[in-house]
Amino acid sequence: MTEELHKVDIIRERLGVGYKEAKDALDKAGGDVVAAIVMLEEEGDDFEENMAVRREKLVAQVREILRKGNVTKIKVKKGDRVITEIPATLGALGVVGMLASAEFAILAGLGTIAAMLNDYTLEVERNDGQTEDHEIEL
Repeated sequence: MTEELHKVDIIRERLGVGYKEAKDALDKAGGDVVAAIVMLEEEGDDFEENMAVRREKLVAQVREILRKGNVTKIKVKKGDRVITEIPATLGALGVVGMLASAEFAILAGLGTIAAMLNDYTLEVERNDGQTEDHEIEL
């Protein structure tokens, strides 16, 4: 079981797919990781389209947080390390512009890779100083 989980994790890290999709591909490939990866690449959507969809989901998630109001800033974090901060004053249109910036574009692009998303969160800082964490939903 541990070996199979390790293989599933390898597939997820390389392609940014969920556990079920990785497990199904591994089963169809008879436990061969490389064959499962090739199969998923052939079946999957175009990489750029997949990245665009995930970027839009991230933007929608940030917009929803901002829409609820009472937010000072949003931080993208991996564990305790802050990757980038989005001031709430940017608003929803600013988030789209932020995604065009080099640093955040790299983050959004890497967001396609599931390994990058492990332990990544959005930390929302409210006007009263309280913070809350949200899992990145891609």
